[in-house]
Amino acid sequence: MDTSSPSILVNGESLPLYFGKRVRAVVQVIQSDGAGTTAKSTDEHQLIIKGLPVIPPLNFVEVIGIADSNQSVNAEIWTDFGSTFDTASYNQLCKLANGEFKALFL
Repeated sequence: MDTSSPSILVNGESLPLYFGKRVRAVVQVIQSDGAGTTAKSTDEHQLIIKGLPVIPPLNFVEVIGIADSNQSVNAEIWTDFGSTFDTASYNQLCKLANGEFKALFL
């Protein structure tokens, strides 16, 4: 496993804390046109993901990239998870990774 460039697990609420840093988020695509993707985070925040190919609406995508504003990520790596994903569990993981168990994740 490559640990040279770790990414921080984030949801919409925690994304602004990591401006300029490498983050990892799962989002649900709302609209994708190749220039920018409008997506919903696991905690219902609207985000803009830059650099994604066209992805079908309602698909879940894991994005790894640089947080370039409070509501956007410049994607470097992405994985299409399809149309089903447990957003509640992922959101809880994000809360733990950015809360009392933060030291275990970075």
